[in-house]
Amino acid sequence: MTLTVWIVAVFVLGYFFIAIESVTKVNKAAIALLMFVATWTLFMISPELYLPEAIGDLKASVVSTAIEHHLGSTATTLFFLMGAMTIVELVDQNGGFNFVKDVMQTKSKRSLLWRIAFMTFVLSAILDNLTTSIVMIMILRKLVADRKDRLIYASLVIIAANSGGAFSPIGDVTTIMLWNKGVITAAGVITEIFIPSLVSMLIPAYILSLSLKGELVPVTESTSLEESDSLTAAQRKAIFFLGVGGLIFVPIFKTITHLPPFVGILLVLGVLWTVTEIFYIRIHQEHEDTANNTNTQKRVSKMLSRIDMDTILFFLGILMAVGCLETIGVLTQLGQGLNEWSGGNHYLVTGVIGVLSSIVDNVPLVAGCMGMYEVPTADMVAANPELADFSVDGIFWQLLAYCAGVGGSMLIIGSAAGVVVMGLEKITFGWYMKKITWVAFVGYLAGIGCYYVEKLFF
Repeated sequence: MTLTVWIVAVFVLGYFFIAIESVTKVNKAAIALLMFVATWTLFMISPELYLPEAIGDLKASVVSTAIEHHLGSTATTLFFLMGAMTIVELVDQNGGFNFVKDVMQTKSKRSLLWRIAFMTFVLSAILDNLTTSIVMIMILRKLVADRKDRLIYASLVIIAANSGGAFSPIGDVTTIMLWNKGVITAAGVITEIFIPSLVSMLIPAYILSLSLKGELVPVTESTSLEESDSLTAAQRKAIFFLGVGGLIFVPIFKTITHLPPFVGILLVLGVLWTVTEIFYIRIHQEHEDTANNTNTQKRVSKMLSRIDMDTILFFLGILMAVGCLETIGVLTQLGQGLNEWSGGNHYLVTGVIGVLSSIVDNVPLVAGCMGMYEVPTADMVAANPELADFSVDGIFWQLLAYCAGVGGSMLIIGSAAGVVVMGLEKITFGWYMKKITWVAFVGYLAGIGCYYVEKLFF
């Protein structure tokens, strides 16, 4: 076996164990880190096969430079995620999402379904779909007593969260990756993918609404979401609007300054951190005798310890392993093979990738696709117009953002939103596949068709 085959075999084996995490009970972050180390260690056996300059005394430094190059691009995504996760955690822990629950109040089952659909769709475009799903399930538990009805609502949360995240540069990990890579722009993905994403949510929502009739049974015991013991309603709203408004501001900040997105997210975190510190310092000064540990736990310095490091390390491992595949040229060859198989039909290629993203994690799929195709320059496009589809905001990259995001709704294990809702509401894989998969698939295809019509006539 050649060295290339060994590296690919290690990646495929690791990918397999990540896919069966629910069976092995071994955290996928651990597997991803092992993939990262194993692929690059194998690479070190004969790096000159892939990097001709890696010979003699230069071998170690050339390989280190290659690893640091990939680590740099990976770190921009990781810092963005860490900042965004901290901001959302801060808003949630300080009761910033409480007013969302009040907006959702209604007696009609169908009315609640549409409110859930649109609220989830909008929030997941601003926050990430994982956090949005958790917040919406928390709200549903306060509003819907009947478990059968709540399963329908919870399933719609998965679909709406993935659809809402697909058209926003900060709504899904895959769109964050593509945006950080520079293959899509905030304005491009929002204007081109918004309608297809909306359609992929509206059609399933309408189908699911047909199974809901009558009025909701009131929840006997209603408790508010976790909120601060001391912050006023005005302070909680201030935290909400600073956090959510700050996340909306990040793409604007990038457009104005041309700095990487993670710089903008750290700016928002710094501002929100400062404001909440001022709030709690004043509370401590006013109620020094009664100040308790609860307030301390809700400050940013404590919340940083609660960041989901499993997710961060998983992304680190998988993106660096994919970086190794990119360096040895495997992804480029795979991209050429897909083009030949599909006859250059990007709708077919990305459509298949979307279906695959419902079976396996969409992060390595998108990471792999980013290494398959070179982003052409204006001169390259002028010489070969067919390359325009791979330019910034080209058809391929926009379709990839849509398909990888929305496609994960087809199976409950196909997205982070699906996995977390599955755990919170104890939805079985079989129930979801029987009741929801076909509904999500119809919406997925409708969105692709909508994008095709956009490009055909507009």
